[in-house]
Amino acid sequence: MAKEKITIQDIADALGISRNTASKALNGTPGIPEETKNKVIKKAIELKYKQFAFVDSESIMPKNPGNIALLTCNLPTLSHFGSFLISGLEIKISSEGYNLSIHIVREAEINALALPNNFEPSKVDGIICIEMFDKRYSEMITDLGIPAIFIDAAADVFYSDLKADFILMENEFSTYAMTKKLIENGHTEIGFIGDYNHCKSFNERWSGFNRAIADCNLETNLSYCITDEDRFFSSETDWLDRQLDNMKQLPTAFVCANDFIAINVMKAIKSKNMQIPEDIAVCGFDDSLESRIVEPHLTTVHIFNNEMGIIAADMLLSRIKNPTKPFQTTHIRTELIIRESTGDPKDLK
Repeated sequence: MAKEKITIQDIADALGISRNTASKALNGTPGIPEETKNKVIKKAIELKYKQFAFVDSESIMPKNPGNIALLTCNLPTLSHFGSFLISGLEIKISSEGYNLSIHIVREAEINALALPNNFEPSKVDGIICIEMFDKRYSEMITDLGIPAIFIDAAADVFYSDLKADFILMENEFSTYAMTKKLIENGHTEIGFIGDYNHCKSFNERWSGFNRAIADCNLETNLSYCITDEDRFFSSETDWLDRQLDNMKQLPTAFVCANDFIAINVMKAIKSKNMQIPEDIAVCGFDDSLESRIVEPHLTTVHIFNNEMGIIAADMLLSRIKNPTKPFQTTHIRTELIIRESTGDPKDLK
């Protein structure tokens, strides 16, 4: 009798590897050799394991693997949302028989509008762009005529400007909801921290912040906001401390463009012997690992990183199969996470 449910152990036994290795390969865990990962995915398809139950291994795995190039200015760190997103990308792309290569684009190459030395357009079937926030360079990439998808984009890009697909996390409404909850909880003096010209996501979060302020019949007070160029936020360890010192009056709450900024704001506030959230409430965006361990735990917005990577891969692979279909812009749902940095979580539910 055929076994009803295929497990990871079945896949591992069939390949003569450990269950732990098979599990890591299926989950896109870094450090697993590409050859091993592909073997595990192929065997999962063959045995019809879970999400591969209705996949035809013969039709999904091309005899000659294709190549997908990931271009990025900043390779995501373990705490960055992009690292988990790449995991989803990798497993989906591998399951379709494509190899994923990563190319770091240096500042000199952006200024010269030059491709990375190891990037050969004739050998690339599709391009994924992460952390690519220069409009002219983005235009150059799409002018190559290779199917491309941008995960986030330059703040000044109109989606119709580029012949490419776009995928972003939902930014505006989640920041709107977070800001509005702060106002409903009594905060009327709220500042925004982050360079809203850094990227499309930050720009949308700035829009959500301003919309919530306006809808509650308040006015955005720019003296409470720090919107300098993004590079300054990591340039000097005491830079944010100095920005807060320059404020004539501090707000009662800060909405930050991401968790990295929020956690540094929290450090700057604590260095002034002020309490969070009693003196100033702070919230971020990303639901990074650090947001869950910083004290107090950070109110933030959860991004479904892995799923977003899989959807991005699906969009690109669909574009490769059908290059003439209309270009698509997709926002993936996010989820507001209330924690102690904005007060008692039950008060902001």
